[in-house]
Amino acid sequence: MSTENATASAVNQNYEDFVKVHGVLLAASGLPQSLHRKLFLKLMADTFDGGNYFQVEPVEDGKQRRLVLTANFMEKESNVFLVDHAWTFRLSDAYKQLQEIPGLAERMAALMCVDIDLNSEGGEADAESDTKLSAFEIVEQEFCKVKEEGTDAVRWLDLEDLGIDDDMLKCLDLPSKFPHLVALSLCDNKMKDTETAIKILAQFKHLRALWLNNNPILKNKDNYMEGAILQDCPRLEIYNSHLTPNFGEWALGFCGGLYEKENPGGSEQTDHTLQSVTSLDLSNRCIHNLMTKAFSPAELPVLSYVNLRGNPLDDNSVGSLLKFLKGFSSLSSLEVDIPGPLGENATDILEALPNLSLLNGVSASKILESEKCVVDSMLQPRLPQWDTGESLADRVINSMWFYLMTYRLADEEKIDETSVWYVMDELGSALRHSDEPNFRVSPFLYMPEGKMESAISYSILWPTGSIRGGDECTRDFLFGIGEEKQRSARLTAWFHTPQNYFIKEYEKYRAKLQSTKFSPPPVALSATNSVRRSDGGALHVYTDIPQVEEFLTRPEFVITTEPKNADIIWTSLQVDEELKKAVGLNDQQYINQFPFEACLVMKHHLAETVQKAHGAPEWLQPTYNLETQLSQFVGDYYTNEKAGDDNLWILKPWNMARTIDTTVTQNLSAIIRLMETGPKICQKYIEHPTLFKGKKFDIRYIILVRSMNPLEMFISDVFWVRLANNAYSLDKRSLFEYETHFTVMNYRGRLNHMNTPEFVKEFEQEHSVKWMDIHVRVEKMIRSVFESAATVNPEMHSPTSRAIYGVDVMLDCHYQPKLLEVTYCPDCTRAWKYDTVAVTKGGEVVKGSDFFNDVFGCLFLNESTHVSPL
Repeated sequence: MSTENATASAVNQNYEDFVKVHGVLLAASGLPQSLHRKLFLKLMADTFDGGNYFQVEPVEDGKQRRLVLTANFMEKESNVFLVDHAWTFRLSDAYKQLQEIPGLAERMAALMCVDIDLNSEGGEADAESDTKLSAFEIVEQEFCKVKEEGTDAVRWLDLEDLGIDDDMLKCLDLPSKFPHLVALSLCDNKMKDTETAIKILAQFKHLRALWLNNNPILKNKDNYMEGAILQDCPRLEIYNSHLTPNFGEWALGFCGGLYEKENPGGSEQTDHTLQSVTSLDLSNRCIHNLMTKAFSPAELPVLSYVNLRGNPLDDNSVGSLLKFLKGFSSLSSLEVDIPGPLGENATDILEALPNLSLLNGVSASKILESEKCVVDSMLQPRLPQWDTGESLADRVINSMWFYLMTYRLADEEKIDETSVWYVMDELGSALRHSDEPNFRVSPFLYMPEGKMESAISYSILWPTGSIRGGDECTRDFLFGIGEEKQRSARLTAWFHTPQNYFIKEYEKYRAKLQSTKFSPPPVALSATNSVRRSDGGALHVYTDIPQVEEFLTRPEFVITTEPKNADIIWTSLQVDEELKKAVGLNDQQYINQFPFEACLVMKHHLAETVQKAHGAPEWLQPTYNLETQLSQFVGDYYTNEKAGDDNLWILKPWNMARTIDTTVTQNLSAIIRLMETGPKICQKYIEHPTLFKGKKFDIRYIILVRSMNPLEMFISDVFWVRLANNAYSLDKRSLFEYETHFTVMNYRGRLNHMNTPEFVKEFEQEHSVKWMDIHVRVEKMIRSVFESAATVNPEMHSPTSRAIYGVDVMLDCHYQPKLLEVTYCPDCTRAWKYDTVAVTKGGEVVKGSDFFNDVFGCLFLNESTHVSPL
C-alpha cells in the first residue's frame, strides 16, 4: 500500500473513531452532517482560519464590534470554523480570576469594548484640558461680540461642565450681558441654591430653551423651581430637555433640526418655518398635550416621520390622538410606545392610521399579517456603561452578560451542579444578534483521547444562509427560543425593550395580588389518633436516613430493613406511585410526606401558593417565576429603577438545596441570562437584614405536621441559627463572596456553630429586643404558610401522611420575619448532634440524642414533648 493510501486510510479510521466518540455532541451541536469531516480535520490540525474569511469592525462609537465577511461569497453550510474560548469559568470564580490571572482583565476589557477611555492618547487629553477655556473666558469672548455687533449677536450660550457654582453664576452677570438669549445651557455644573438660580435665570425674558441637566440643584425632585422659572420666562419652550406646556414652533424647529447655535431663530420675524420639516424626533420630551397649534397638519404639511416614544400624552384620549394623527396626510412612519398613549395593540393603531407603512420600524403589512399586538424591532442595543475610575475587573463583570455563553458538564453517572460560563474569542464575540441570522454557533467539547479528561472546549461556527462579501455575520442569541418561552422579554438582556409594556404588565400583576383576600380555615380540634399496631407490638420503621436508624431508640418503634413490612416509611426519597409499586408499598403504610407537598417545598410553587392565598404578604419578598413571569419581573425592575429604589435580587433554582446555582445581582441582563442554567425564581433581596455582630444570619425552624385537614402542626423547641462567616456588605464585589451573603456552611466554607441559647442571649443584648416577641411573629408567619397550602391545595391531605419540614427565616432590619424557603426532610444534624436549651419554654434541657424520639412521639404517638402546637 502506498504511503498516500495508508495516510488516507488512517484518517478515515480516525474520523470513524471521532464520530463514534463525539456522536452525541455532534447531534447536540446541530452541525449539518456534511460538515462533520471538515470539523474533524480542523480539530485534528488545530486550524483557526476564520481570519482568512472575516474581519472585526468597531460600531456604536467603539462600544460594540461586528463581524463582516471579507471573502467574496460563502454558500450555506459550506464551511465550519473553530472559535476559541478566551475565558472559561464558574460564576463564583469570575472576580477572583479577573484579579489574579495576568492579562485576563485587560483582554476581556478590550474584547467587551470597556477600555475605550484607556486607549486614548494621554497627550491629547492633556492638550485638550490645557486649551479648554474657563467660564469667565468664554463669557468675556462672547460679550466682546455683543459690544461689537449689538445684543442680538449672541443669542445661544453653551456653558457646560465648567464648574459653575452659585457664586460664579452671580459673578458672570449673564442677564445684563446677554439680554436677548434664546437658548442657555448650564449642564453638568455645580449649582445648588434654588433661589439664586431662579433670581438670575428669571431675568431672561426671551429665553426659549434652558438646560440645567446634571446640576445638584435638580436633586430636589419637587416642581418649585420649574414652576417659578416657567412663570417668569413665559416664552420658555424647552426646560431640561423636556418640552414645556408652552412649546410651539421654536421647540419643534429645534427637534426637527432647524434651530441650533449658528441659527438660533426665536425672533418675531423668522425665515424658517415648519413647512419643510419631514422628520421630527419628539421622544422622551415629557409631552402631555400633543394637539397644539404648532404641531398640526397645517404647520407640518410634509411631515412623514415622527417619534413619540417616552411621552405620556395623557391630556389626550387614545381616540382623539388617533383621529388627530390621521390628519397628517404625509405621515408614513411612526414610533410610539406600545402599549401606550395610542392604545395597547399595534394592529388597532394601523387600522386607525391606514397611511402608515412603518410602525416602530416594522412594515405595516408584516404586522397585520402576523397580528402582533406589540412590535418593536428597532431595539437599541444595551451598551456597556462605567465610571471613569472603575477598575477593569468591575467593568468586565458589568458587561460580560452581553457576551457570555454557557454549558453544563455531565458524564454517565451525574450532571455537574454548577454551569460553566465562557467568552468566545474576539472573532466569535463580534457576532451580533439577528432574528434572521446567517450563522449559527454551538459549543463543542473535543476529546482527542476519547475521554472527558482530555476534553478541550471550542465553539463551532457555520453559515446557515448564503452570504456576500461585506455582509455582516450574525447569530440568534436566543436560538430555539420562541414566544412560548418569553423570547421578546428575554431580548431585554441585550436590548432596550419597551419599558411601558413591561411596567403595565407588572402593574396588572401587582393589582391582582393586592386584591387577594385570605380567609383562614377554622381552627379545629385534633383529628389524628396515635398509630397502633393491631397486635400491640412496636411500630416497624423503614428508613434510609442513618441518623434516624441510630437515634430512634424508643421501645415503641423498631427499625426494619424491609420496606414492605414497615408500618412507617421514613425516607429522603420522593415516594410516588412508581416507587410504591417497585418496592411493594401499600396505602395503609404511613409515609413521611404529604401528597402534592411540592406546593411548599419547590420554591416557585411555594411563592405561587402563598400569592394565591395571601396576595403579597409582608413576610414574602416580591417573587417571580422567571419561566412564566419574566415580563412582570422586568416591569418591577424598571419601576424600581425609575423610582431610584434598590434593585438587588436573588435568583434561586426551583428545586436545588444548599444555595447551589444561587446568585445575588442587580444586573438586569445577568438575571435574564441566568435563566439559561435552569428554571429559577427571582426574589427581591433583603438588602437590610438584621445583623448579628455585623454578620448576616438566618434561622432554621423544624415544623411537624400530623394533618392538613384540619391543619394540625407543631413547632419544635429546637431551632438553630446559621451565620455567615464574613461581615455583611452591599459592595458589589462582595456579591461574589459566598461567605458574606450566604449562611449554609455545612457543605462549603467553614461552619461556625453557635448554640441557640447563647445566640438568643447575645442577640437580645445587641439589639435591645425580646426574642419571644420575634418568636411569636415567626410562629404566626409559619402558620400562615401552611394555611396557604391547606387552602390552595386541599388535595394535600392524607390520613396516612406525617411529615417534618425545615422552614428558613430571616429578619429584616425591623425584626420582621421573612420567609426564605420550606424544605422537605430537612438536614437535622445540628438538632441531634448538640444538646441545647428550650429558650421559648423557660430553659428546659433538650438532649440531641432524643430529637428523633421526640419527633416520632409527636407525629405517631400524639405526644408533645419539646414541641409546641401552632
